[in-house]
This record gives sequence, structure tokens and C-alpha cells, in this order.
Amino acid sequence: MFALLARGTRYPQRMEWEERRFLDRVWDRSASFLRRWSVGASWRQRRFAAAVLDAEQELKGLEANALAEDLQSLRYALRRDGPLDSLLARAFAHVRLKSVEILGLAHYPVQLRGGYLLTQGLLVEMDTGEGKTLTATLPAAVMALSGYQVQVVTVNNYLAERDCEQMSPLFAGLGLSCSVVREDSEPPERQAAYACDITYCTGKTLTFDYLKDRIAMQARVRPLHMFMDSFTGRWQRNVLLPGLQYVVVDEADSVLIDEARTPLIISAVGDSESEEAFYRQAMELARQLEPEAHFLRDPDVRSFDLTRGGRAYLEAAATDMSGLWRNTYRREEAVLQALSALYLFNRDQHYIVADEKIVIVDEHTGRSMPDRSWERGMHQLIEIKEDVPLSPPRLTLAKISFQLFFQRYLRLAGMSGTVREVGREMRGVYKVSVVRVPPHRPSQRRCLGRFVCADAEQKWERVVQRIQTLLTQQRPVLVGTQSIANADRLSAYLHEAGVVHQVLHARQDEAEAEANIVARAGQEGQVTIATNMAGRGTDIKLSAEVATAGGLHVILTERHENRRIDRQLIGRCGRQGEPGSWEEISSLDDELVKHFWAPVRDVLRTGLRQWPERAVVQWSARVYYRLAQIRVERQHRRIRARLLRAEFKLRRSLSFSGRME
Repeated sequence: MFALLARGTRYPQRMEWEERRFLDRVWDRSASFLRRWSVGASWRQRRFAAAVLDAEQELKGLEANALAEDLQSLRYALRRDGPLDSLLARAFAHVRLKSVEILGLAHYPVQLRGGYLLTQGLLVEMDTGEGKTLTATLPAAVMALSGYQVQVVTVNNYLAERDCEQMSPLFAGLGLSCSVVREDSEPPERQAAYACDITYCTGKTLTFDYLKDRIAMQARVRPLHMFMDSFTGRWQRNVLLPGLQYVVVDEADSVLIDEARTPLIISAVGDSESEEAFYRQAMELARQLEPEAHFLRDPDVRSFDLTRGGRAYLEAAATDMSGLWRNTYRREEAVLQALSALYLFNRDQHYIVADEKIVIVDEHTGRSMPDRSWERGMHQLIEIKEDVPLSPPRLTLAKISFQLFFQRYLRLAGMSGTVREVGREMRGVYKVSVVRVPPHRPSQRRCLGRFVCADAEQKWERVVQRIQTLLTQQRPVLVGTQSIANADRLSAYLHEAGVVHQVLHARQDEAEAEANIVARAGQEGQVTIATNMAGRGTDIKLSAEVATAGGLHVILTERHENRRIDRQLIGRCGRQGEPGSWEEISSLDDELVKHFWAPVRDVLRTGLRQWPERAVVQWSARVYYRLAQIRVERQHRRIRARLLRAEFKLRRSLSFSGRME
């Protein structure tokens, strides 16, 4: 029986936690590449979509009772034989019929194609606005009918709750249970939600719950161990997840790539008194150090290194101190962390201060993360920097990265509008290939140009002028900024110019407020300033008048650390064949180019001030800006590779003690 094989243990998951040998990795990449060309071939997708439509015509002729009986028999067949193509087509037809009946939405042929690829364990690239939320219902429902416990991962809680609320009636009509796991859910609520056939959640919530399970089960994760524990009554009743069986990752490049640089850690409270004094002394010493004389900054890897003079200064200062300050490595590490807190972590960009607490802002989604903290004393150092009460230091109990966690699923699938740029890395790390599905309607999105300004003041002045021009056309405008500080800065400029607008960033991170701002963003003459919160998953509805006037216009005021985030913001306009346009207005003061080839930047700045409209000067500035972005993308790719190698090395070391996390 297929269902028994899929769920043959109490906690099904892949047990391959060691780094595979070189030839094995080559074979995995070759196999996934060949599978992409066989299973993901366009002719196979079109043939499957046609089979679904044919099966739907047959089902339309059945009475309600006969339709329910056919669904039940199909469920038995899927659990017996698995999701074969012949069964998948009929199952998709059932889902499509129920969607029309309950939601009033019929899956387009391209959505049927995308759903088919997801059931095959592939990554699907569908243009923004093509209805990935509705597409995900197809594989989620069919794999749940096949006996899998399904998790649908989104990039934030707002989207998880929205998608679950919208799609729960459809799943209920198919006899499937559906729930959502929120960050503030209590353990009994989480356990009940994961026990449903389909569960919506964020990647961080899911991974932290897995780590909690690993702490509860300790080293007893082998099938034989779990069987014996169930037999003897030692099985942990507080285990949250039903295992790692099948997952659909929405915005897969954000979850599997962008967020993979930061490991997820569960920690406990440490000794606060001695640690607090140590961190305060480290911050005091860091403030006394002088650039060039005592420390050097490496912009390529966003880190600092002490000079010979800096090490001598610390050694002399440590002669009057005791404890950890006698340890050369520990004191230098603490001071380097303090330097990073002072110069690399910026208020209203990387974090905000709310109720005398440091709240981290997710750099990829722009949302606040009140329950998260930095490790290795960084959080306490930033609290000292901002003069807020110190939180207790944390001791690491369990740690894992997204790269290692999602490899443990029996079946992994994902979708995004911007994933092809990282297709090679996806194949190498997760053994899944990327297949592109064409849009349902041709895109009408227009690019109105890219303009680079000499400095930030010229940039904001030009942005305000463009907004005023667009308002005379009665078009809505969405302006994207990288940080909260820049969003507030532009808001102040617009207030001075008398432009009515709304602002969306982490300080308005309540679901209701966000939904209201997004709902108004497509109205006639509306101006919205937003961080990355208005990026992935945000669907801005346009009125008929706005569509006639030319649709939504998006202005990028700064490029992000990778091009995919820029494409996501651009994708808020011109969705599903609607009219729309975008432009980019950046400057040489932007964070991305601030420390990149300073002599070249100075020459370009001079040229932009003298000949701002000259084509060759603008072209050179755009090339320089893009090269800076490519450099950061490569750095992040190397960081992810080093993190994965370090995790495999750590697990080899822990394996001697019987632990794996």
C-alpha cells in the first residue's frame, strides 16, 4: 500500500544527514537535470492539462452522490497506488470542479500544469500574479488524498493566514482538514494544526517546531527506536509534527535561498550578570578604537579585522581586567562583534526599537520578528548601543539551517515568480530542478527607464517629481524602499510637497492594517510607500478606471542585495495581463554601492553631476550598480555553501556522541 510506505514510521523523514560524496552529488545533479527534461517537458504538461479537462467533462455529468462515490474510490486508489498520472488527472478534475462550486474560481490550464509539476517534486516558476495560491491547492489536495501530511510554507504569517482562510472551504469540500500555525500559537494548538491533512505555516515556524521535536526525541529518531518507544510507551506525547512528508514552498527562492544564510537556533537563558558586564566592557572598548589605526573593515564580507595596533591596544586594556578578558580569542571576538553592532547594524533598517526592546526586521520581507534574537552576544551589544534594558544571554540548545531542514522531506516542491536565477544552486543543494510555466495572458508591463542620481538628495527630489507627474494622470503609485528609515525619509519629503500618501513597513505590522493599506494601494491617485512587505505575495487590485489610465506604476528607489527581490517588487504591477509600468531611480549613496570600488564611484558621481542626462554616463552608472549587486549575490552564495559544509562537519562530530542536532 502506497500510504503505508509513505507513512511507515511515527516520524517519517529522510535520514541522509551526512554530506554526500562527490560522485554521488554529480549523479544527483545529473538525475535531477534529466528528470526535469522528461517529467517537466512542455508536451507532457499540455497533455496532462488536456486530460484533466476531459476528466472534468465526464465528472460534470454525474449526480452529487455519484461524484462523492467517485472521489472516495479515487482516494482509495491514490493511497494504494500513489499519485500516478492517470489518477492525478481525475483528482485534479475533482479539485477544479469543487473550486468552481465553492470559490467560484476555475484553475487555468497553466495552473493545472504548475500543479502537475509540483506533484512531481519540481520547482515551478510562474509569473507574479498568475495565481500561485490557487495553484498550490492542486498538489496539496491530491497529495493529502494520497495519504501524505502536507505543509504549505509561505514567507510570512499574514499570507499563511490569508491563504488558509481562503482555501479551507475548498479542502473541506474534498473531505480534507486544513489549519494554520501562527507564531503565537500554543503547543496544543500547533499539534492539532499539524495533525490536519493540510497545514499552512511559515518556514521559520515549521523549522523551529522541528527543532523542538528533535530536543524532545533527543537521539531516538531512527524508525526502530520510534517503534520501540511506541511499544513501550516512551514515545513523546508532546511531539508537534507528524514528520516531514510533503511540502509545497511558496516563494521558494526566498525561503530556500535568501533565508538559508541564517541558521535557526533554539536557545535557553544563560548567566546574565557576568555576561552583561563583559558585553558592556566590549562595547566601551570598541567605541575607543579608531578606524585604520586599530581595525579595518572588509566591505566584501561585511566584517572587521583588528590591526596589529588594535590587538596591542586590547592586550594593554585587558591587563586591568579579569575573567574572559584574559582569553585572547574571546576578547578579540567580543570587540569585533561590538564593532559590527556599531557600524554594520543600523536602526530602522536591520532592527527597530519598540517598547524599549530591540526587534529584528527581516531583511527579505521587511517584517518585524519580535520573538527572534541574534546569537553570540550580538543582540545584547545592540541593546547596549541603543541604551535599552539588556535581555538575558542565550545558550544554544538546537540549531539547523533551511538548507539542511528541507532536504529531510520525503518530497519537496516549490514555486515562485523569480527562481530561475538560482536553479543551479537549487539542483545542487535540494536535488530539485526548476521548470518555467508560461503566463495565462501576455504581459503588458512596461519599463519606463532606469535613472541613477549622483546622491540621495537628487534621488528623492526626482522621486517626488515623478510621483507628482503620475498623480496628474490619476494613476496609483507604489514606491519601494529598502529600509524603514528611507521610507520615513521619503514620507517627510512628500509631506513637504503636500502629497497625500500611506506608508507600509514593520511599524504597521498588524495584519488588519496591512490588509487595509494593500486594499487602497490600487485606487485612483493613491501613493503608497512600502518596504519589502509589499513584495512577495501582495496582490494589489485595480479598479476599471485605473486600468484605463495605465494601471499601477512601481518606482524602485534602491536595488536590493539580489535581483530577484527587485523583480518581485516590479511584479506588483502588470499582473495577469493588466496594464502597468515601472521605473528605477537610484543613487550612488545607496547601501549596495556605498563601499564598492570607491574611486570608480567618485568618478561616476562627478560625471552624473555634470552630465546627469547623458546616455553614456547613465549606462556606466547602471553597469557599475549591477556589478555591485552581482558581487553581493556571489558573496551570499559562498556564505550559504560554507554554512552547509559547516553543518555537515558539525554533525559528523556530534555523531560520536549519538546526537545529530
